[in-house]
Amino acid sequence: MVKTPGRLQVVATPIGNLADLSARAREALEAADVIAAEDTRHTLVLLKAFGIAKPLISLHGHNEAQRVPQLLARLEAGENVALVSDAGTPLLSDPGFQLVQRAAQAGIPVHTIPGPSAITAALAVAGLPTDRFCFEGFLPARAAERRTALGALAHETRTLVFFEAPHRIVATLTDMATEFGAQRPAVVARELTKIHETIYRGTLQELAARAAADENFQRGEITLVVHGAPDSAAMLDEGELRRTVDILAKELPPGRAAAVAAALTGASRAAAYALVTRGAKTSAETTGVPHGTKTP
Repeated sequence: MVKTPGRLQVVATPIGNLADLSARAREALEAADVIAAEDTRHTLVLLKAFGIAKPLISLHGHNEAQRVPQLLARLEAGENVALVSDAGTPLLSDPGFQLVQRAAQAGIPVHTIPGPSAITAALAVAGLPTDRFCFEGFLPARAAERRTALGALAHETRTLVFFEAPHRIVATLTDMATEFGAQRPAVVARELTKIHETIYRGTLQELAARAAADENFQRGEITLVVHGAPDSAAMLDEGELRRTVDILAKELPPGRAAAVAAALTGASRAAAYALVTRGAKTSAETTGVPHGTKTP
């Protein structure tokens, strides 16, 4: 007799307010034979709040590859497994991808129990375009890598959604103002659904200044929503940017000239820097002196 496999249920859990746990999610947790949790201690608090007692197994970024075979074996033996993260919907900047992928490949039923997500919650209250958006998760922690990642997104026209650690929010907003343009509209959603939920609105430059001055801004869970770049037809007059760059490039190093030009015009640092380097290259070709070489 062939055993019928169990099922894997991807269960969304509250991002702050326990009342947001859906009836379906509660039923799925109560019916599970085992719950795969990002942090078993965190999930245990949730289960106790609803009077649910189930075996827990940890599944996080450092052990997922080792845990997947064990969980697949249980699923193939007919057990039901519920997958949860610490908060929100699993797999969205949280572990679980390998388990879901391998279960689907093995023909094991995979079901979703939808619910809370900081991504959609932040978009719902941001007041920025939501018809097209992209989720970028956490940016690199190192400053140089973060600026490179932001530079690559400077011309993305879709609304951008990020997660960020509170101790990096000032640096991130400052880098965004530099790479995206100081006047780009953005929203910082802090502690969504919790008692201290706060929504900050303004330009990237304004938000960076407020974050630096307000200690509460640098606390809790943060979701950052940034307006996309304007379409090419509505972009800043390149002539104005070029004139600004030409003046500054005569007095400042390329990187500094680009940063100041971006701050003055509202253009992205990437666009300003491209004009600086293009102008330097053209000048070198005209004079026959390699770029970066000093004349006697």
